[in-house]
Amino acid sequence: MSTPLAERMRPHTLDEYVGQHHLVSPDGVIRQMIDSGHLASFILWGPPGVGKTTLARIIANQLQRPFYALSAIHAGVKEVREVIERATKTRFFNQPGSILFIDEIHRFSKSQQDALLGAVEDGTFTLIGATTENPSFEVITPLLSRCQVFVLNPLSQDDLQLLLDRALKTDLELKQHNITVLETDALFRFSGGDARKLLNIIEMTLSTGDDGSITITNAMVTQLLLQHSVAYDKMGEMHYDIISAFIKSVRGSDPDAAVYWLARMVAGGEDPKFIARRLVILAAEDIGLANPNALLLANTCFDAISKIGWPESRIILSETTIYLALSPKSNSAYLAIDKALQIVEETGDLPVPLHLRNAPTQLMKQLHYGADYFYPHEAPNHFVQQDYLPDALCHQSIWEAADNTVEQKQVAYLRQLWHNRY
Repeated sequence: MSTPLAERMRPHTLDEYVGQHHLVSPDGVIRQMIDSGHLASFILWGPPGVGKTTLARIIANQLQRPFYALSAIHAGVKEVREVIERATKTRFFNQPGSILFIDEIHRFSKSQQDALLGAVEDGTFTLIGATTENPSFEVITPLLSRCQVFVLNPLSQDDLQLLLDRALKTDLELKQHNITVLETDALFRFSGGDARKLLNIIEMTLSTGDDGSITITNAMVTQLLLQHSVAYDKMGEMHYDIISAFIKSVRGSDPDAAVYWLARMVAGGEDPKFIARRLVILAAEDIGLANPNALLLANTCFDAISKIGWPESRIILSETTIYLALSPKSNSAYLAIDKALQIVEETGDLPVPLHLRNAPTQLMKQLHYGADYFYPHEAPNHFVQQDYLPDALCHQSIWEAADNTVEQKQVAYLRQLWHNRY
């Protein structure tokens, strides 16, 4: 199988590197660190496909230091400690330490990030982290204080044009085809400043030429991408399609489908917090009062994955997903708040009934604030029939019980108390 074009075109020196001129130009801070030989730990923050991993490898090559790479999606504390042990054993006296590159460092849990601190401090390795998320929110303060943060930008159209020209002129496999580029608008638009996407699209066009001649136009690129819409893109349409399928599968009580779509997101590198947030919303919106424990479990899931990180978080997400899919469903709470908001919009700021108002001052007492309020705990069964809505809404019905065992018991209890009110 041929090596992908994006890998064949990966630069090996800063002079071949495209983009991020503010970091790699002669006056750029990263080039200056390389030229001086004094490399500090830092975090590269930027969107996918702008050269974070490539830049880390170039730095290690040019400084001729041992290079270790971990992906936060697959590595745990055990893998971190193993790399630290290997780096410690290969370090010689007074020589600079190894370079440890951690991709998606924002997905490391607190415990995983804590495991790095000692090795960063004592110089066992210089840490280079890569993240697509704001590190000030996702990286623990002690680690962040030991690292500089460099922002990488999406590649400009000039950068993309340079990559396109270079690929067509230098890549041996592309040169075997007669490729003519008539239009680049769609090519650059769908690339979205991502070098990897650009090169992948170029490679995809090779399947369109029957006689070895390929003409790249906006229409051809658009049609081609519509036919090959299979990759999970965290910022694109497929991202929203898959999360939609995931939500609807849980709502539809299909655990097989739900965990399948979960697996698609996990395999695609989705942020576990994004998935967990959707599960919390699902628990309230689609399960609600039919099983209130669902919200407790979903919230616990979100808290747990924030501490654990990949790869173990996949198990917690799976457990929660299956539990929610198996739970009875109700959207009565969701419908109730929307109905209440509609009433508020239609009726405005209705006054709070006097008997429900507090009376902290003598004047308020003289105005009968709280005068006719009955304290339920002093009544039999801790209940008193009295109005709690504004006078204009005293007969308004808002919450309606759904047809499930839990809520039917709840509404039966309310009818016992309120009689005709519910």
